[in-house]
Amino acid sequence: MRAVVRRRPLAPVAGHPKARAMNGTTHFDERMQREIGQIRDAVRHMGQLCETAIRLALRALRERDRQAAFSAILRDQRIDEMEVEIDRLCLEFLVRQQPAGGPLRMVYGTIRITLELERIGDYAESIARHTLRLIGEESEIPTARYGEMAELTLQMLRDAVEAYASENEDLARRTIAADDAADEMKRRLNRDLVKMFRDQQLPFEVLDALMMITRRFERISDQARNICLEVLFMRTGAEARHPHSGRYRVLFVDSGGSCRSLMAEAAARSLGAERVEFASASVDPAPLPSAAAEFLLAQGATVGLLLPAPLLQAGDLETYSVIVALDPNVRAALPRALRKAVVMDWAVPDPSASPDDPASYGATWSELRRHIEDLLRAIEGEDGT
Repeated sequence: MRAVVRRRPLAPVAGHPKARAMNGTTHFDERMQREIGQIRDAVRHMGQLCETAIRLALRALRERDRQAAFSAILRDQRIDEMEVEIDRLCLEFLVRQQPAGGPLRMVYGTIRITLELERIGDYAESIARHTLRLIGEESEIPTARYGEMAELTLQMLRDAVEAYASENEDLARRTIAADDAADEMKRRLNRDLVKMFRDQQLPFEVLDALMMITRRFERISDQARNICLEVLFMRTGAEARHPHSGRYRVLFVDSGGSCRSLMAEAAARSLGAERVEFASASVDPAPLPSAAAEFLLAQGATVGLLLPAPLLQAGDLETYSVIVALDPNVRAALPRALRKAVVMDWAVPDPSASPDDPASYGATWSELRRHIEDLLRAIEGEDGT
């Protein structure tokens, strides 16, 4: 009788996707994890570049150091190059690995996170450029306050990048919660700056530059929060990036350095609509005329409404219910196909064109309020149907 020889099944050839290492993982899995680690290391490096740019911009502001400002401006190019490199790594990962589930969310979230980091680099550059406006000024600047705000912002940035790299949901949630403190710092600092302006301790040109710098630091904290929202999406698959559903959002847009969008936002906020959020932006923002700033302050506008924001910072325009174009040039700057937002054209005179006529501001304010009241009544009618 012949002995039965039991043959072991052949082991998969090394390099085959199913070839398993001693720990039970496949070489395919190991290669995927190596590439994910490479992408995360690149994001960490991009975050470090952003942190360095912010510190250079802060040093330029504290010491009125022109060279540090130049260095922060030049650093933005390296940040942009890093974004391109990470996009390349992500694209190659998608092509090679064809991931699903968590790895697919990771690479999708990474692409969005590098966009947030690129914007942080832009804000650091903007802080440096506005600081250059202050180099020759003799006015006293509250640099200690800016240092406090910068340190909070930098901590949020570091924690956001670490939350991404380590997939730490708890750290992401704590960082999101810290954004309220950054917003409060901005409000207090802007309030104090306006008081210094009213007490004639700051000329308007210095006030404008400092408030723009304050806004940029606050926007960096917003980007850090956005990174953490992406981390939560990567980890859970739950969408946390659109907190505005169920509310109407209205965006007022002008161009050419007009103050109409800021006046419209201030007038709308004064009406106290609870379920409607208002924002303003400009296609090509410019500092407000002194007469416009004084008029808005007299109407009780918050100091944040003295700063025209670029349209590019308004976020995803599809998240707005209504976009109001206050200038004929606005239409050309908007995307051609807005699927959700309704665009309206309001022909309201620009008081900035007649800065020596104080009555023109009051007339525009009254006309804007009439338009906004009609819009709010229409929104209430929609809610009732």
